[in-house]
Amino acid sequence: MSRQIFISLCVLFLLFLGTTLVVLYGRGYRFGLANGRPDISGTGILVAKSNPNGASVFVDGHLTTATDNTINLAPGTYDVKIEKEGYFPWEKIIKVQKEVVSNADALLFPNAPRLESITDIGVSSPTVDPSLSKIAYLVSSQSAKKNGIYVLDMTSRPILTLESNSTQIIDDTTDTFSQATLAWSPDGTQILATVKNTTYLLSANGFNNTPKDVTETLAGIESSWEKAKLDKDTARLGGLKQVLAQIIAEDMKPVAWSADDTKLLYTASKSANLPFVITPRLIGTDSTPEARQIKEGQTYVYDTFEDKNYKIDTKDVVITPPSSILDQVNHNLLWLSDSKHLLFVHNNRIEIMEYDGSNATTIYAGPFLDHYVFPWQDASKVVILTTLGNTDISPNLYTIDLK
Repeated sequence: MSRQIFISLCVLFLLFLGTTLVVLYGRGYRFGLANGRPDISGTGILVAKSNPNGASVFVDGHLTTATDNTINLAPGTYDVKIEKEGYFPWEKIIKVQKEVVSNADALLFPNAPRLESITDIGVSSPTVDPSLSKIAYLVSSQSAKKNGIYVLDMTSRPILTLESNSTQIIDDTTDTFSQATLAWSPDGTQILATVKNTTYLLSANGFNNTPKDVTETLAGIESSWEKAKLDKDTARLGGLKQVLAQIIAEDMKPVAWSADDTKLLYTASKSANLPFVITPRLIGTDSTPEARQIKEGQTYVYDTFEDKNYKIDTKDVVITPPSSILDQVNHNLLWLSDSKHLLFVHNNRIEIMEYDGSNATTIYAGPFLDHYVFPWQDASKVVILTTLGNTDISPNLYTIDLK
C-alpha cells in the first residue's frame, strides 16, 4: 500500500470517527472514565426555558444552570424548579429518557402584579365573546350620549392607552340600552341586546345608528347561531381519529377547546376508562401523571395531540358546559390563549395553572366582582371588574399585568 493511500485512509477514518462522536454527543452520549476504564453513557437532554428568561434552574435542589439552556442528565426522574426574583417559582417532576429531549417550560407570574384601569366611567355586566378576544359592557351612570353599550377589543395591536381599545357601539339617547342583557354571536361579530321584551341585533364592529329589532325573528337567529356552533364542533371532531371522536361524544361534555384546538377542557359525562388512542406511547411528552380512569362530573383536560388526560382540581367548584348558545363561556375555568394554561376563578381568588393541573398559582386575591374575570388575548394580562374595595364608586374594568 502506498504512503499516499495509507494517509487518505487514515484521514477518512478520522473523519468517520469524528462524525460518529459528534452525532453521539448530539444524541446525549457522554464520554468519560468509569472505574478507570473508558465509558460511553447515554443521557437525555432537558431544555429549560422561562418567560421571562434568565431564571435560575434547580435540579433536585441543586442550582444547575439558567434559562434558556440545555442540560444533559442521566435517565431518571428529576425535581426541576425554576426561580426568578420577584416571581412565583415553578416546579415540576420531569422524566428524562435516554436520547430524548424533555422540556421544562415555565411561565412565571409576578408576585406583586401591577393593576391598570381600562375604564373610568362605571361599568356593569361585562360579557366576553366565545373567542375570548372582546368584551361587551354597559355604561349607565353618565350622560345619555356616553351611556350605552361598549366593546373592548383585547386583540394584540399597538395602542396608546388601554382605554382607546374600547368603542361605543350604541348610545342610550332612547333610554334603552344601558340596562340591556347581552349575548354574543359564535363568531363574535354581532350582539343581541335584550331590553324587557324587545331584542335588538347589533354589529360589534362599529356604531349602530339604527339598531334592528329582531324580537319576532329571534328564534331563527338563535337557531342559525346554534348551527354555526355545531358546525364548528363537528369540524373539530372531523379532524380527529374516529375512535377519539367517539370517546369525546360518549364520555365527555366539552366545556371549552384550547385556542389551537388540540386540548379539550371537559367534564366527564360518565365514569369510564379511557383507552389509549396512540400506541406505542409518544416519547418526550409531558411526564405529569395521567388520569385515564375518569369519574362522572369531574373535570379534566384531554390533549388530543399527545393522547394524555389530566384531572383538574376545581376545589369543589362545579364546572359545567355552557348552558345555551346565548351563554357560551364557563366563567370559572377558561383557557389562556397560549393553549398551555387555564384561568381558574374560585373563592374570591384568581389562579392560573398549567393545562395538566400543575403549578396552580394565585395571581390575585384582591377585591373583584362576581365571575367577571377574563384573560387578555395574548395572555399578558387578566381583566377584572372591581371597585378596588370602595363601595361608594361604580365598578370599572382593570387589568392585572402578568409580566
